[in-house]
Amino acid sequence: MPHKTNPLVLFIKESWLLLVSAFIFGLLLAGINAAWSPKVAANKELKIQDAIVALIPATANTQIAVDNQPIKLSDKDSAKTSIFKALDKNNKLIGFAFTASGAGYADRIDLMIAVDPDFKKFLGYKVIFSNETAGFGSKIKKPFYRDQYIGAPAKKLTLKKLGNAKKIDDEIIAISGATISSTAVIDIFNKYVDKVKELMTQKGLLQ
Repeated sequence: MPHKTNPLVLFIKESWLLLVSAFIFGLLLAGINAAWSPKVAANKELKIQDAIVALIPATANTQIAVDNQPIKLSDKDSAKTSIFKALDKNNKLIGFAFTASGAGYADRIDLMIAVDPDFKKFLGYKVIFSNETAGFGSKIKKPFYRDQYIGAPAKKLTLKKLGNAKKIDDEIIAISGATISSTAVIDIFNKYVDKVKELMTQKGLLQ
């Protein structure tokens, strides 16, 4: 009677090269990740710093006030936010900036939103990440739309299809041909503004 080979032994004999290769590949990936992680973190920090300075030009230094804090946006929706202090060259507080995200037309939209030290008015926003349609949704990065938020009251905003885009108030005029992307930005602002203000009050950042 011919000898019957154990299936496990047969598998190991035939697959040892694949298993060794997978193990070595895993070690290489772990090594690459370990080597690049500090650079990725540094690049992310630089991008955040640049975004805050762009929104609050007098910023000389930033400090993390709240790091990656979970917040409940609604009964069914939750997210995380980080809040930064913007300080001038005399170390005086000149504003806050916080991260906010939401669904756009093509993909998620990540924003850095800035407010004054008393959380009375918005100082604008900067798009950190967006894959919105080129030529249409990508216009959320353009001055025509973004500038409407600079000086707007830090409360829930309303989107209008028509109106005076140069008038700074709680009414934001949508981008022609990109209503969905315009709405996405408004929704992000409106979902976060009260929750972030409440969180900052709880943390003693606001009186």
